[in-house]
Amino acid sequence: MRKFLIFAGTREGRLLAEHLCQFGMEVHISVATEYGEEVLPQLSGLTVHRGRLSGTELEDLVGSRDWEGVIDATHPYALEISGNLKNACQKTGKPYLRLLREGLEDTGNSGQGDLIYVNSKEEAAAYLNRGKGNILFTTGSKELMDYVNLLSDPARMFVRILPDSDAVRQCRELGLSGRQIICMQGPYSAALNEAMLRQLDARYLVTKETGETGGFPQKLAGAKAAGAVTVVLRRPREEEGYDMDGLLEYLELPGIGRETVQKQEPEAECTPVLEFRPEAECTPALELRQKQEVRKGVVPKSRQTVTVVGIGMGSFLNLTLEGERACREADVIFGASRITEALREFGRPLQSLYQPEKIREYLEQHPECKRAVAAFSGDVGFYSGTRKLLEELEEEKYNVDLICGISSVQYVAAKLRMPWQDMKLLSLHGRRQNLIGTLRTHEKVFVLAGKAESIRELAGMLLEYGMEQVQLYVGSRLSYPEEEFAAGGPKEFLDFQKDGLSVAVAVNPRAAQTAVTHGLPDLCFRRGSAPMTKEEIRSISLSKLALTRDAQVFDIGAGTGSIGIECALQAAEGQVWAIEKKAEAVELLSQNKRGLGAYNLTVVSGTAPEALTGLPAPTHAFIGGSGGNLAEIVGVLLGKNPKVRIVINAIAMETVAEVMGLLKKQEFAVAEIVQVSVGKAREIGAYHMMMGQNPVYIFTLQKELP
Repeated sequence: MRKFLIFAGTREGRLLAEHLCQFGMEVHISVATEYGEEVLPQLSGLTVHRGRLSGTELEDLVGSRDWEGVIDATHPYALEISGNLKNACQKTGKPYLRLLREGLEDTGNSGQGDLIYVNSKEEAAAYLNRGKGNILFTTGSKELMDYVNLLSDPARMFVRILPDSDAVRQCRELGLSGRQIICMQGPYSAALNEAMLRQLDARYLVTKETGETGGFPQKLAGAKAAGAVTVVLRRPREEEGYDMDGLLEYLELPGIGRETVQKQEPEAECTPVLEFRPEAECTPALELRQKQEVRKGVVPKSRQTVTVVGIGMGSFLNLTLEGERACREADVIFGASRITEALREFGRPLQSLYQPEKIREYLEQHPECKRAVAAFSGDVGFYSGTRKLLEELEEEKYNVDLICGISSVQYVAAKLRMPWQDMKLLSLHGRRQNLIGTLRTHEKVFVLAGKAESIRELAGMLLEYGMEQVQLYVGSRLSYPEEEFAAGGPKEFLDFQKDGLSVAVAVNPRAAQTAVTHGLPDLCFRRGSAPMTKEEIRSISLSKLALTRDAQVFDIGAGTGSIGIECALQAAEGQVWAIEKKAEAVELLSQNKRGLGAYNLTVVSGTAPEALTGLPAPTHAFIGGSGGNLAEIVGVLLGKNPKVRIVINAIAMETVAEVMGLLKKQEFAVAEIVQVSVGKAREIGAYHMMMGQNPVYIFTLQKELP
């Protein structure tokens, strides 16, 4: 059996070993590192020696067997091992065969300054020291010590090395931080090289002239696309030996073929966050499903496919692999300008469109775009434009799929090391929601805030409604290099000035103390001389209203606002309008609103029914005072919403008579009458006497049941 010893530090060496084994040869391959052994194929007839060899050990290995050939397939820059191996073969009388890596033509330094050839590390460092900006080194880990010593500012360095523990340890011993070390297994596409240079904001890429199989053309193309200068360390010598075809011809074996030697290995082996794979190997689940459906006759093959992708916070690194695949395979990518700029790395056609109707119009005008991506920030299900886009894209015309992204909630919670399963989620970004009411009953509230002004308004709102105890955690420019988090009470954010969009987590330690039922004590309200529905009557009336979480309530003849404020606190996702004609009561209403945190209550100064004009349709209405206009008020309420639920409190017999007259003229599905008499104990000397309050009639009316 023919026996060969191969020293492999390159992909060509691994290919040669595999080729020899396929023809029944016995192959012993020597690699220096654990990682070098890891990437070798499992083949019959192949044995592996791992570890660096001294001169004596090398000579012993070369002389240990009757090798037909000792093949040097080490890296072109590995001068020491090649010299030692050649000497060992001369001493033991074994044939030394050098496998050369095919290089590219060295055209010298280009006139445009985007490609610089140097003859040594010293020359490279001298050139780099004259410029500014980050540097991506792709030269391996062995020469890094020299560059660390030669560069005036090693903090500019970012190094791409193999995922080998020894190499990582060496980098850390040289003082490189974790953020400067990128562990990956190549080869790398031009798109990946470009994306990495852009992500690192690197102005230079340093490489050896590694030839086709070392990904040299892809490095040059990626650097050029990213606007970076490529600094190339020339090969150290002119070598004698064989290329792959020449060596196999010398060994009287069939050739592997040029296309096999130069073929890029599947980049699915890459281990970083940024993962790129050959197009043929990365068909997403969406496309597979569509092909299956086409075969079954379910989906017309001619349909355009729209994949809605959540891209995360904005940084390219937040994108999931599934989202990255969809973007890389798209014929067009839609999104707001900030989003399309982040996705420029894929080199796909971009359209700064996010309005659903504009996206549909574009697709109709460009039927050649078979695979489109509509990209939204964050996750597709969290305050995203996805819902409206789905409504716009008819199921009969388009295949639509959704790919989730990292939401700002998840991202911020991870940064703050705070669980988010118990957070209440709100958005104040272009919408009005009841943060104050929500904080009364939820300890943690996540808020999509918007720009700096919205954070200042949020802080002012908390102070206005007496929530100084709330702790705010504010994150700005999430995922970008300028990302920043700040914490403090509301007063510390009144002058918040950060650029870009912000989010906040508000924590209220007193939320657990808030009652979950209605029934505030009368003493909670500022009263003056304005009338007020007493606590016990208020509780019964609120129960009769049967409020929903998002109720739209009219409190007519609001007085001090005791009914309206309790409605606002109970229906925190709804809205209350308190209508009152007396100036003193209107002022008391405003004070009680702020003091009791009824953010979703709006004070309306005026007389019903005229004051109801222009207000939206109510779902519920309470009438505590009608000024003799009861029939007109009920008529307006029913006109706005025939299903409105109305509760009326009456003390005067004239008001009772008005309601009874109304019941005779109109039919109601619900017409309930309750008469309530309340007595409360009062201390008189050593005794407690029950003091009776005015009897109150509580009417519940509803024309139509929901």
